[in-house]
Amino acid sequence: MMRAEPGTMNDSTLPELVSPLDHTIPDVKLVRPRVHGDARGYFMETYNQGAYARAGISDDFVQDNQSRSENAGTVRGLHFQTPPFAQAKLVRCTHGRMLDIAVDIRVGSPTYGRHVGVELSAENAWQLYIPVGFAHGFVTLVPGTVIQYKVSAGYSAAHDAGILWNDPALDIAWPVAAGAAILSDKDKRMPRLADYPSPFRYQPPQPSD
Repeated sequence: MMRAEPGTMNDSTLPELVSPLDHTIPDVKLVRPRVHGDARGYFMETYNQGAYARAGISDDFVQDNQSRSENAGTVRGLHFQTPPFAQAKLVRCTHGRMLDIAVDIRVGSPTYGRHVGVELSAENAWQLYIPVGFAHGFVTLVPGTVIQYKVSAGYSAAHDAGILWNDPALDIAWPVAAGAAILSDKDKRMPRLADYPSPFRYQPPQPSD
């Protein structure tokens, strides 16, 4: 999993700052916005539709969500919505620190059941783009962590779904023990990936002309 290093956000253009978090799972992308700092503080663009689209993130985001977790060791996930309300997400941390996880649940994918993870924080200002077909979850690393994220479809209770956060088959190195993690009752009861009939199907990339 990737750990943040402050001071790496001064590239010249936003599209150059969008790159696969792990080249074996190229659809999940790390975004490192350019931060303009001076004696007053800083300014940055947290989203620019045209620039993101040129960098391969062209989803039509329709809603912004925010959550705050009071305690370190709070786990939320692994969540997704099923079609026709499946959601791509653009995730960032605006206060505190969190480990963000994306799991490939696309049937037929060469990386089915594999995951990527990165530490997002208010300090590094990084973002994680998680496309449709991935389950998403995170654990807070400090108290009072706030997450904000864009989604490409609104909430639908009938299509809300998930898989168990600590399914052994996923082999996620969570930095919190199962007995110490703070979870909702719903997340404690999620099925393991092997027991969930995923509705998502892998679409191989089309060759470019």
